[in-house]
Amino acid sequence: IKITAERNDGPLKNKTFVFTGSLGDITRDEAKQRVLGLGGSVASTVGAKVDYVVVGEEAGSKATKARQLNLKILTPESFKKMLEQ
Repeated sequence: IKITAERNDGPLKNKTFVFTGSLGDITRDEAKQRVLGLGGSVASTVGAKVDYVVVGEEAGSKATKARQLNLKILTPESFKKMLEQ
């Protein structure tokens, strides 16, 4: 699992995100930068240390694995709302 973190503080501190599928009007790179800018981290694969999996349209095996691991799944819309708080 590759995890990228930029800041050590912020509202998403100690939270790890994975993105899968199309995120609609936000690109994956934009979503990643928003998470990093708020103190969170982004992983490339789903695993037990992941807090949130943002599942967009046409998501693949990452979404399936997230459900199997009972991880918190966010839609792109709920992810954007989380960023606004």
